[in-house]
Amino acid sequence: MILRSLFQLAALWAAAFHCLPESDQQKLLQSASISSQSNKNGLENPRKLHGRFLHITDFHPDRFYSQFSSTDSDDACHWGEGTAGIFGAERSDCDSPISLINATFQWINDNIKDSIDFVVWTGDSARHDNDELIPRTDEQIVELNEMMVDKFVEVFGKSDNINDSDPTNDFTIPIVPNFGNNDILPHNIFTRGPNRWTKTFLHLWRKFIPEEQRHGFERGGWFFVEVIPNKLAVFSLNTLYFFNHNTAVNGCASKSEPGYEQFEWLRIQLQFLRQRGMKAILEGHVPPARTMSKQSWDETCWQKYTLWLQQYRDVIVGGLYGHMNIDHFILQDNYEVNSKFITGEVKPAKRPRGSNEFSIQSSAEYLTQLRYRWSTLPAKVKGKDIEVRNGVWPETKKKKKKERKSKHQKYLDQIGGEWGERYSATLVAASVVPNYFPTMRIFDYNITGVQESPSSMHTHYEEAASAQLNELNSHGNRRGSKKHKKIKPHPPSKSQPPGPAYSPQTLSWLGYTQYFANLTTINAAFASPQKPKKVEFIYEVEYDTKNDTVYRMPDLTVKSYIDLATRIGKYKAKKDDIWDTSENDVEDDQSSTKKKKHKKNKKHKKHKAINRVWFTFVQRAYVGAKNEEDLRDQFGLMVND
Repeated sequence: MILRSLFQLAALWAAAFHCLPESDQQKLLQSASISSQSNKNGLENPRKLHGRFLHITDFHPDRFYSQFSSTDSDDACHWGEGTAGIFGAERSDCDSPISLINATFQWINDNIKDSIDFVVWTGDSARHDNDELIPRTDEQIVELNEMMVDKFVEVFGKSDNINDSDPTNDFTIPIVPNFGNNDILPHNIFTRGPNRWTKTFLHLWRKFIPEEQRHGFERGGWFFVEVIPNKLAVFSLNTLYFFNHNTAVNGCASKSEPGYEQFEWLRIQLQFLRQRGMKAILEGHVPPARTMSKQSWDETCWQKYTLWLQQYRDVIVGGLYGHMNIDHFILQDNYEVNSKFITGEVKPAKRPRGSNEFSIQSSAEYLTQLRYRWSTLPAKVKGKDIEVRNGVWPETKKKKKKERKSKHQKYLDQIGGEWGERYSATLVAASVVPNYFPTMRIFDYNITGVQESPSSMHTHYEEAASAQLNELNSHGNRRGSKKHKKIKPHPPSKSQPPGPAYSPQTLSWLGYTQYFANLTTINAAFASPQKPKKVEFIYEVEYDTKNDTVYRMPDLTVKSYIDLATRIGKYKAKKDDIWDTSENDVEDDQSSTKKKKHKKNKKHKKHKAINRVWFTFVQRAYVGAKNEEDLRDQFGLMVND
């Protein structure tokens, strides 16, 4: 009764607040923020920031995993005899043994826990339903997710927090979890909330979800955490409401759909962050994959997502996802946004959803189609980029008279200006479950000016206000309302400098280090009768974007990803981006055809070469777990004439 009364009072306050002029609203929020922050600063010591955070995804723990069982898909590492290793069966469809989960958290504890600022955890913390003899149950899913929460408590829990009554103050750093499509039953099917799963996870994740957002989470499974109070928030999106394989919902165009409501919630929250001068990271489980062979999201949801990224490009730092088990990135093109698709006035042509289970064969087709799309990106030409020093943008001088555009200027016009603002980037991480090798990723980000953060992980008074305003707004979006008011997010001010996703500045991503555990070596060492005195389970560096000689990315801005995608897409790569096939002793089954072609056209050179940026991209997509011969069979050789 008391809690209900508090919500009623909050709703009344929100209604009164909403009726105030906008200037008065801002004054009220500002005064509340100052009051709240001053109280907190007087009670708590600041937390030193390191400028690093962890992204980890798709654990898929399996208590039925049996060492030395069969890795065949019908046996699922549960039955028979075979090569299933102590820490998992790499290059298989088996899930993770508990030994891999324990070893992974032990490595995090021993190596990185004291040097990161927060954790992005993007779901799938239960096993697949891949064994007809052992069907999944609700109890199993809940128990596995409880185990995963306990592992985070073991590593990041506060040792002096035994008698603390605040469940959101249990960790040394913020941890932001997310729903995976296998964290529910039936898998993929997530009905409109409140439902049994939002209620279950509200209990499981009570340590992670700010108190003032729990009502909203129960309604739809979305929330956010200010990982650096008053500076940076991480939004946990419920992508199952966007997922094409979730037959319980129908896209994001109709106001009766939870996907529509989630985007309205996101729009309001991002607007509040803009007003407060804050930035946001978006996290989700299912990424917005969209090629001719695979579309993970309903098209109306993809359209809204791409529009939201464009309109709030001054606020959003980037998007982090999992689910697909392969390491790659996606570019969203704002030119493909169609307002009639967003509102549902026109239904877009249906693309294949693709199989829910992302096989090696389907992933090869998907990656190849990504490359084909990138091959059509505008070609970069030499030109002088704007130099940004200490986050300060130089003023541009007005031209006295109309001048003919250079090739460089035409290129900039095609990509959306100096910062490539026509596009946005989504980063998809490979998984812990060893479909290839177990992985995790540590990002470096710019903390200039924010080296210290208040230790509290609560959101402040203005978040509570915005949450209540959002709840009031959502009531008007429920079923039964006949009028559909079209609301387009406001773009940034024209005088606003580019956001952290586009130009290096505070909170921009500087790079990431990709770690992997070579299970082939580790399992062999532990299983050997002549086991060395000390065998360690370790995650080692696969590559680091900050010093990588192939990708050559100065940072993780969208412009850097546009440049990388363009190089990957080149079927006729530049000299410094090719490997000569003669050096790698690679056979080409089209050699005879090429020889005939060269006889007809003597202008063509006779050597053959492969685009090493594309080949490296594919190798890293599979975490280096596939040998080069298999990759050539899957992807062929790109001949440079």
